[in-house]
Amino acid sequence: MSTIRSSRFLRHALALDTAACAGMSAVLVAGAGILAEPLGFPSGFLRGAGLILLPCAALLAWFASREALPRWAVHLVVVANLLWIADSVAILLMGWFAPTSLGVTVVPGQALAVAIVTELEIIGLKRSSDDQVPFAA
Repeated sequence: MSTIRSSRFLRHALALDTAACAGMSAVLVAGAGILAEPLGFPSGFLRGAGLILLPCAALLAWFASREALPRWAVHLVVVANLLWIADSVAILLMGWFAPTSLGVTVVPGQALAVAIVTELEIIGLKRSSDDQVPFAA
């Protein structure tokens, strides 16, 4: 298994992703009922999206705390973020919901934030050492 020595930049980018996931999870889970009408999405959908982010935040926190990671772990994070972005676009284009003007603004805004964090993680991966280091769980 190919491992990397995580750069400080990568660990910080993963920590930023952790904070964003945890924060968005808290907002969506706790505020689903309040946000549903202004955004134009069902509260169950918002709550479900928030609940999906909880294990993601936990895994990201663990990745961010590691000095050595399997290379695939960072690739997994990048792919998951790209899927989140694609789903965000699909939600607006596929007509599954009838978002309000605010919803149409918030969805691409959060997708852009995810894209920026993803780019930071890619930069961090490139700055990480390709040394073959033992990976300890």
